[in-house]
Amino acid sequence: MNPPEKPKKLAPPTAGFGAVLSIFVSLMWLAQAYVIAGVLAALLSGSAVDVWGVSLTFLGLGIARALLNQRAQAALTRTAECHIQKLREEIIAREATTDEVSSFGGAGSIAALTTEKLDAVRPFLLRYAPARLRVMVVPLIILTITAWHSWAAAVVLIAAGPLIPVFMALVGWAAKEASARQMVEIGSLNDLLADRLAALADLTLIGAGPQVIQGFETASDTLRRKTMAVLRIAFLSSTVLELFSALGVAMIAVWVGFALLGEITWGTWGAPLTPFAGIYLLLLAPDFFQPLRDLAAAWHDKSAADAVQEELVSWRSHARKTMLGKGASAPAVAFDSLMLRGVEVEHADRTLRYPNLKIQSGDCFAIVGPSGVGKTTLLRVIAGLEQPTRGTVTVNDARVTDASVDSWRASLGWMPQTPRFLGRSLRHNIGFGAELDAEVLRLAQVSPVLSTLPAKELTQLGETGAGLSGGEARRVMLARALHRGPAVLLVDEPTADLDADTARDIIDALLSYVAGGGTLITTTHDPRLMNQMQKIIQLEAEA
Repeated sequence: MNPPEKPKKLAPPTAGFGAVLSIFVSLMWLAQAYVIAGVLAALLSGSAVDVWGVSLTFLGLGIARALLNQRAQAALTRTAECHIQKLREEIIAREATTDEVSSFGGAGSIAALTTEKLDAVRPFLLRYAPARLRVMVVPLIILTITAWHSWAAAVVLIAAGPLIPVFMALVGWAAKEASARQMVEIGSLNDLLADRLAALADLTLIGAGPQVIQGFETASDTLRRKTMAVLRIAFLSSTVLELFSALGVAMIAVWVGFALLGEITWGTWGAPLTPFAGIYLLLLAPDFFQPLRDLAAAWHDKSAADAVQEELVSWRSHARKTMLGKGASAPAVAFDSLMLRGVEVEHADRTLRYPNLKIQSGDCFAIVGPSGVGKTTLLRVIAGLEQPTRGTVTVNDARVTDASVDSWRASLGWMPQTPRFLGRSLRHNIGFGAELDAEVLRLAQVSPVLSTLPAKELTQLGETGAGLSGGEARRVMLARALHRGPAVLLVDEPTADLDADTARDIIDALLSYVAGGGTLITTTHDPRLMNQMQKIIQLEAEA
């Protein structure tokens, strides 16, 4: 087992190119506000205004601001997509190298984390980084300009501004907890859906449809309540935010109005407040709060992203055994012999110890023993799907390693105990796009199955093999295992749960494969299959 990885935290957003551009987008409003204040002040004083010059200046600043904003959003989007894609690739790459179930959750939880939960990180990356940077720059510049014209207006901004992030932080803690509960519920609902879909045929047979529907209703209602809890907190925080912003702007507006009327003579640096300065302060006041408002809005995105981050850390912290090899196409080896020496596999609750084995080309082995003794695990070790904790597996006197296992697997055929299908045609499920070999179909006795299907080999199968009986599904699995002409065939309980006639057909097909020079290694409880094998390996449960 590989040593557990040190949990990594979601990398905090950095002040990248897009975030820096967003600062200039905000600062360009200061220039536009300067133009507007100059025009209005000139009109109030009766001075002439160069309409064309002012209009072109304002329009040019607006176009430049729009172009910069577009460029900033494009840069931020590229950065966010790249970051999310890297996280998805990390999850997919790690899950593709192991089929051991993680204590983090089932397939539904992993799928939810890879898709919709990582999508929750996108608003965090698009808005939080530039908002945080703008808060560090824009309000300070506006505060400096405001203080230059009026210390009283600057005091109002200093008093009202910090209250917003303080209250938003208080509300944000509650939002983070609510978001975490919502994310957990999303994963649980996905796991429930995956489990019920996998057992859909059995649930239908036993008439459990109403109970399944009721379970989905309960789970979805729980998710709805937790989602609404997040939304309630978001609406509450927005109300608090707008209240302080409105109060700050209103206080400056009242002071500017009375100062221009001459009712207030204090608040400036000695000289009376001019119309230009008053109008300019009124135009700048909302933009002093705007970065704080953007950060407050992004705070909820951060809460959702923090919940996803915790799940990523949890997922990374669960160390699992990884399969050898890269899963790449490789030339098959010419099989001569297989040897196992001192092989032990440690599981969470026990250690499986296997006898030394030597299997030569043309042998047919049966691995027998009580359920749970580790027969399937032994097949997985032989196939390189699971690494032994101790001991060695050698093929043709060469140890199976990460570099050689892909070639070894290319010479193997695998028939699982539980048939598994892709949501594609029967032909694709056997040959994965290649033309089917008539001899393989005859050997696996799939030809009679094709004659009963509406579209023959092009019949679309569901993931549970819809349209196939249990015995027919086993035959299709055998045809898949034989499709590439493997030198060694690994078969896991091929006759389990089959009627006598179907079991006899499967046994005959396996014996025909051996008669053609193949090497067979099978696990079984079936005496009929055991009696046909050359050698039997008895596995005993630990005392």
